[in-house]
Amino acid sequence: MRLNTVLTVRRGHAGSHAGHGWEQFTSAVVDSVAAKMWGDAARAKGCVIDRARHVVIECPHPSPLSAWRGFLGGKPFSRTNLALQARGADPIDWALGATGGLETR
Repeated sequence: MRLNTVLTVRRGHAGSHAGHGWEQFTSAVVDSVAAKMWGDAARAKGCVIDRARHVVIECPHPSPLSAWRGFLGGKPFSRTNLALQARGADPIDWALGATGGLETR
């Protein structure tokens, strides 16, 4: 996920809206989607994730440029389903139509 910590700016004035509350808002957004983030930028936000409340499954971003660094074979979708089932929740069907799933299970 890519998210600027300050979502607006006055034209031609970089950082002009910093310190006006956007940072708190974007931190709340990150908290609410923390379990769905990918890649190094997401990993950098790890310090704000309450790991007692959230399962954190880390792997590189699934882009073609970095998938070989651990996304492929890392089985993040299977690991997500295992974590859901461990908490008594139903697993997610990750299949894309009739072509199969997103990873080698």
